Amino acid sequence: MQSAEGRIQSAECRHESADESAGPKLRWRVYYKGTRCARELRHPGARRSLTVDSTHLTSDLMSELAVDIRHIVKRFSGHTAVRDFSLQIPRGSVYGLLGPNGAGKTTTIRMLLNIIEPDEGSILVFGMPNTSSGITDRIGYLPEERGLYKKMQVRRLLRFLAELKGVARRTADTRIDDWLVRLGLRTSDKDWGLAKIDDLSRGMQQKVQFIGTLLHDPELVVLDEPFSGLDPINAQALKDTVVELRRSGKTVIFSTHLMDSAERLCDAVCIISRGEKVLDGALSEVKERQGGRHIALAVETGDGVARILADRTLVKRVDDSNRFFEIELADGADPQELLRQVVNVGARVQRFELIQPSLHQIFLQRVGAAGIEAGITE
Repeated sequence: MQSAEGRIQSAECRHESADESAGPKLRWRVYYKGTRCARELRHPGARRSLTVDSTHLTSDLMSELAVDIRHIVKRFSGHTAVRDFSLQIPRGSVYGLLGPNGAGKTTTIRMLLNIIEPDEGSILVFGMPNTSSGITDRIGYLPEERGLYKKMQVRRLLRFLAELKGVARRTADTRIDDWLVRLGLRTSDKDWGLAKIDDLSRGMQQKVQFIGTLLHDPELVVLDEPFSGLDPINAQALKDTVVELRRSGKTVIFSTHLMDSAERLCDAVCIISRGEKVLDGALSEVKERQGGRHIALAVETGDGVARILADRTLVKRVDDSNRFFEIELADGADPQELLRQVVNVGARVQRFELIQPSLHQIFLQRVGAAGIEAGITE
């Protein structure tokens, strides 16, 4: 019989070997620890567990990862666009690749999809090199640059895209009908599938390209700035679909500079700035690791609030959105004293709540306001 240690290479053991003949099969639990993706091996009935870093997993166990990027580097004409970047993404998660415009997000995605090759490092997709034959057929990709044949009928275009991925015509037509209905492009009043791409609004065209990304039922869905230029209704339709994909067991990676969308959708995030990873991990742990005490303050009126928030004995940092403020308290500051002063200047307080820092605030802390100027948006 093979012991637990026998299934793991170079792992630091904190548990005696667990023989599979002793009872039910060993179980693995994926979790994040700091910036590392790791696994916990637990035998039912055991009091302790064996924990290993993902760098020591065998190829069999590495298949638990949808994506495993190790130390990739990409240079263009002397400029390093991505520098020593590593990332592990578990299957079945929604993972946000975040950062300002020009941070290296799209370059990283193109290397993942084998559109361009890294100068250094390695990339595995579902445990296989991303250069392996057929691996990209398991991926659906929505690029930042939209590209549709403007004079083609919507249905014919989608059928063409499906056939490129090996989907039979009958299957493709069934899936096209389903997606057109789900995304509101086919109703009792109008079937936009019969229209030409040129006749569709920008939001509708983006929905069509989104459908084309999913018609071959990919296991990994990569969305590069999917919400760019969408109105709130169309953006919500795409967000709802991302949630459905996750519930069906798909892995979703989306690149964005919209912090609010990432915070609402992602299980885990990675922030990139100037081609380097600033932080990554489960969203809750990323927030917890930042520490500090943060307050959400909303006021209906109160011209004197700005003066109070400028007091560095009370407030270390503030994100001012006119009537809403996200505040990081100064060391030793009493939140009740801050509230008392706000009320004393006549402000009508609508919200005063201790909160975890937002992703927007975390980016300011870790990267600086230059990131906002370069394209980070709440």
